[in-house]
Amino acid sequence: MTASNASSDVPPSSDQLERIAAGATGKPEPRKQTDMGHYGIRISSDGTWYHLGTPIKRLPLVKLFATVLHRDEDGGYSLRTPVERGRITVDDAPFTIVEAWYDDDGSPEMTSPRLMLRTNLDRIVAAGPEHRIRVETCPETGEPRPYIDTGNGLDALIVRSVFYDLVNQAVTLERDGDTILGLWSGGVFHELGSI
Repeated sequence: MTASNASSDVPPSSDQLERIAAGATGKPEPRKQTDMGHYGIRISSDGTWYHLGTPIKRLPLVKLFATVLHRDEDGGYSLRTPVERGRITVDDAPFTIVEAWYDDDGSPEMTSPRLMLRTNLDRIVAAGPEHRIRVETCPETGEPRPYIDTGNGLDALIVRSVFYDLVNQAVTLERDGDTILGLWSGGVFHELGSI
């Protein structure tokens, strides 16, 4: 997306970050959103948010920004408040999963337990029909890249240590002559790979 004027090519200052935060929490009068170009914000593959190359250390501010994070039609990402919108860069997925557990007796063989996953921003997602786990393969390394859909087209990368814990709890399912490794959650079998 191209900027609407030359001034939008300049990344925002810290004052502008505060204005974005104010727009996210306030209820200004409805009007057309102003396209601010690129905000100079990047989310690294480990889930760290940066502004102009410097990590944003204020977790409440990052959590607030995450509430106005959207996936664009072209596959990119933007922060949208009622009054303005601006693009951001996301290296992989906007969130990471840093913890997982079953919410009942911990028995992954049953179809009733729910696998709960916590993001790096403390949002809890229950794996199920609306939040499915999928595993892609990194083309360069051949390693598994597990994700969960957290809603609204926003994925979370399941960090390696959590993924290996899930694999250790996985059960097998026979399908079309293949043995599939996965977990039951919310009545859905979430595939982690094949044996």
